[in-house]
Amino acid sequence: MKSYLLLLLLSVFTFMSCTVKPEPIAYGSDGCHFCSMTIVDQQHAAQIVTSKGKAFKFDAAECMMNYLRDMNTADVALYLTNTYNRPGELIDATKATYLVSKNIPSPMGEFLTAFDSEESAKNVQSESQGELFSWQELKNHFDSKKK
Repeated sequence: MKSYLLLLLLSVFTFMSCTVKPEPIAYGSDGCHFCSMTIVDQQHAAQIVTSKGKAFKFDAAECMMNYLRDMNTADVALYLTNTYNRPGELIDATKATYLVSKNIPSPMGEFLTAFDSEESAKNVQSESQGELFSWQELKNHFDSKKK
């Protein structure tokens, strides 16, 4: 009976520790996993969550993209990014539309901003200029910088 109870408790703790969900970003105190800067910008932060539930927080989507170049992405369960039109809210980064515009600064100087829809991105692009990217196009853009 004791070993059954111990096994049950061990199983519960194992499943609880592997919950795959984003961690809240403590703006102003959490540090970027890539560049170590304090995360303060609620329109540009990002996060990766592994299949084991470990969260990596970034001060900007460009830090996340740079980190991904050298990471085994097979273990990634969630790619998340803040959105320009809803600051502080994390959205699925793989479904976001990205705008690189010299008229919208981002924390690391890549001028990269995420939007929750292509329509939102195009509306801002019409005022701020720049180039639109899908998730895959953005990955290719950052991968080409590595070479």
